[in-house]
Amino acid sequence: MCGIFGYLGYRDAAPVVLAGLERLAYRGYDSAGVAVIDGAGRMEVRKSAGKLANLTQLLEREPLSGTCGLGHTRWATHGVPSDANAHPHVDGTGEVVVVHNGIVENYIELKARLTAGGHEFTSATDTEIIPHLIQELLARGHSLPEAVRLAAAELRGAHAIACMHAGSPETMIALRIGNAGGVSVGFGSGEMFVASDLPALLPLTTSVAPLEPGQMAIVTPEGCEMLELDGTRIDAVRQTVAMSPIAAAKGGHRHFMLKEIMEQPESAMSCLRSRLTFTPPSVTLDELPFGPADIERVVFLGMGTTQYATRVGARMMEQLARLPATAEDASEFRYRDPVVDATTLAVGVSQSGETADTIEAMHLARQGGARTLAITNVAGSQAERGAEATLLMHAGPEIGVASTKTFVNSMLVMYLLAAHLGHARGALTDADAAAHVDAASRLPALLGEALDLNQGIYERFAASYARARRFLFLGRGLLDPIAREGALKLKEISYIHAEGMAAAEMKHGPIALIDDETPVVAIALRDALYEKMLGNISEVKARGGVVIALATAGDDAIEALVDDVLWVPPCPPLLAPMLAAVPMQLFAYHMAVHLGNDVDQPRNLAKSVTVE
Repeated sequence: MCGIFGYLGYRDAAPVVLAGLERLAYRGYDSAGVAVIDGAGRMEVRKSAGKLANLTQLLEREPLSGTCGLGHTRWATHGVPSDANAHPHVDGTGEVVVVHNGIVENYIELKARLTAGGHEFTSATDTEIIPHLIQELLARGHSLPEAVRLAAAELRGAHAIACMHAGSPETMIALRIGNAGGVSVGFGSGEMFVASDLPALLPLTTSVAPLEPGQMAIVTPEGCEMLELDGTRIDAVRQTVAMSPIAAAKGGHRHFMLKEIMEQPESAMSCLRSRLTFTPPSVTLDELPFGPADIERVVFLGMGTTQYATRVGARMMEQLARLPATAEDASEFRYRDPVVDATTLAVGVSQSGETADTIEAMHLARQGGARTLAITNVAGSQAERGAEATLLMHAGPEIGVASTKTFVNSMLVMYLLAAHLGHARGALTDADAAAHVDAASRLPALLGEALDLNQGIYERFAASYARARRFLFLGRGLLDPIAREGALKLKEISYIHAEGMAAAEMKHGPIALIDDETPVVAIALRDALYEKMLGNISEVKARGGVVIALATAGDDAIEALVDDVLWVPPCPPLLAPMLAAVPMQLFAYHMAVHLGNDVDQPRNLAKSVTVE
């Protein structure tokens, strides 16, 4: 995940920025760079693909001098990892410099407009359009803060941005649009800092002001001024953060689980980096050593939360690639005599890459001649070592035992895999592929919207429903596995019994459980099965049941049919499982907090199940 670090003050900026980037290196990166405004008011940039050691050596050969500096570690999205594509990026005059976490969803149209206006670009990145937009506005007479604010208004998607201008050598602008990861301002004495993560700040200061979505900070060595992106001035809300590695790792959140839920826009963005090609639009998975002609059937293997993710993945594979696909419980698959051969692709999905049953199931499939692919969050894990190829989730460290961001990222990887194979097999046209690239690129921003919705509702629901005897979770189609995962999350951390099932299955027995002490969570998004779900909701209500609907924002009609509603933003159909997971996670989290449970380490559970 990309890292941002900036410094303004009295020290030589480059070493301070480089040290800050080193503290962000745990997030993962493929290139890095530093920009400094020197004493003559010139913007000087050094950047290099590969590890920070390469940048360090470059700075030793070509040192920078100045007291205002900005640095970045990058995971590639648009454009391969290279010196040219590394951040920071400058405009055509070399005076505006920008670092950026996010995906500019409308960058193709913005780049076309800027190119028509005479702007020339030197990289394949979407980020490079941002300094050009700012420079264009500066040329019209706007101040630096106003130019940045107006440029931000043209960007679609979720973003964290920091920038400098050679003409304003003691000013740095930082802003946040949506939930594209954090950015905070750190307060020192005669010096100030900007960083995308608290651990990078804590060796230097414990006084910080995190930016909320839609906020901008104008930072100078003496302090900072805060604005909403509509130009309204606001007070900076400073916090004192304990100088504790654990507190820093939690990022100011009460629990790791909550932090990891809130990180999902950024972790999804990290998953997409270098896997979406926009010109021409396609999903690029260079990690795969086999072609689509080699595969006639796909078997997904997983356990627990991951198994519910694979149910979504199997449906996506059938829909997009038109390949027969199944999702198997790895613990049962490994003790069968499964029918697999060289035309079978066995995909083992495991957050840790160490899940014993999944590892053994993959081994069995490979013995039967199947091609094997691992989807995991941990490079170098057993799953990766035992498979022909690996697609990493790139979710970043997940400390909470109950999986959240790795659940969403695993579904996203399977979506990309299905779209890639579908396009390569001819099941998807170029126009279809472009639509899926566009949809995937919108996911980080939509996840941010999903996190912003339902503010305050979860706490109220927890107070109302925490004493329920049991819950039923209902879903259909791609949302059936999300109902099952919602029930699992509630069981894992609140210790309340819950069952998740396909909504039509309810009539075949479980409907006997319906009473006023058994709330039913019905996932009823505006999709092809929406009217069917409304029928299932009516069946519950007719028997005196209490219904909490998970519905599409703007669906006013459903409120009259149910007792309570949680909302999800409107979205493309194949993104619905990933977005619906967010309120399921937060519902379970707040229930557990209300009950006083250990959220991060629930009883009897382990993060990685390495035995049968």
